[in-house]
Amino acid sequence: MLPTVWGVVHGGAIEVSEGLELPEGCKVLVTLFSDTDGAFWKAASEKSLGEVWDNTKDDAYAQLLEK
Repeated sequence: MLPTVWGVVHGGAIEVSEGLELPEGCKVLVTLFSDTDGAFWKAASEKSLGEVWDNTKDDAYAQLLEK
């Protein structure tokens, strides 16, 4: 899985919010979004995440606890 990290632009350079040790010349993919885009994606993902986590039909963890 490819890691995703947050960052900000300062003086025209992208500064990541987490300490990363990347080799010189490493290729990166940068996705730009506005402050309001984050709220959109959070709201859009809440429904599908809720369906996964609040799903009693497929609650493998509860089934393991019963054993």
